[in-house]
Amino acid sequence: MDPELLFRLVDVTGVIANALLGAALARAMRFDLIGFLVMSTATALGGGMVRDMLLGVGFPVALTDPLYLAGAFTAATISYFISFQSKWSHRMLTILDALALGCWSATGASKGLSAGLGWMPSIFLGVVTATMGGITRDVLVNRIPSVFGGNPLYATFSILAAAQMVVFQHAGLYTAGMTSAIVMCFIFSLLARYFKWSLPEPLNWRVTANSLRKLSPDWLAKRRAGRLHLDSLEKRVDAENSSITDTSTRLEAIDPDTKVNPAKESRARRRDQLNNNN
Repeated sequence: MDPELLFRLVDVTGVIANALLGAALARAMRFDLIGFLVMSTATALGGGMVRDMLLGVGFPVALTDPLYLAGAFTAATISYFISFQSKWSHRMLTILDALALGCWSATGASKGLSAGLGWMPSIFLGVVTATMGGITRDVLVNRIPSVFGGNPLYATFSILAAAQMVVFQHAGLYTAGMTSAIVMCFIFSLLARYFKWSLPEPLNWRVTANSLRKLSPDWLAKRRAGRLHLDSLEKRVDAENSSITDTSTRLEAIDPDTKVNPAKESRARRRDQLNNNN
């Protein structure tokens, strides 16, 4: 099969699958037929339309390719009359959505490169193409977009697929880039859903003025000087204690009944030193 025809098939199939996903949310919100059409179209075509508007290269492909609008409207109308809420329907839509994720991410990145953009804007466009439809769908029903958390690495794999496509297209391997992006997203998206992989929640590290002050050279020098001073004091105390112990040993050798208190002896020595200084 011609690779371009295969990519086209995955693309249109992804449009239909995402239209069905948008319609499923419309059914859950108990929308009417207009609500079904809007939710399906926004979910299936929102990312590509935003991408084309950002590129500014003419009409969005969703308006010039008849299969896109026709596929989205057909899926919405069918979903309005038939419920796709079974376990097998959900699994099938998940598989088709995983295929579309890699296809749309790679397509968006490729279009960015073809328009003369650098690698970073091209990756951004790939992620916009793959995720903006779902974001628009969630915003329309006043819901936090699922790609912001709770969705198993959906946007993460989109970034990887878009970056993969950028590398391959720079090497002149467009077909290999599209194929590898689709396969990679398909495999790892399903694994992420099965094992419930997700990014970690935000950490609670706190940066305060005191913690920043501790990184300054002056503070480190003072701390080092304080440690040296503390070490010298400890050495002096150890020397005094050793001297007191030796004195106690000698006195006990002369008179076994004599006991020397090291603490009192140390205080007495310091008192004598002060008196001598005065």
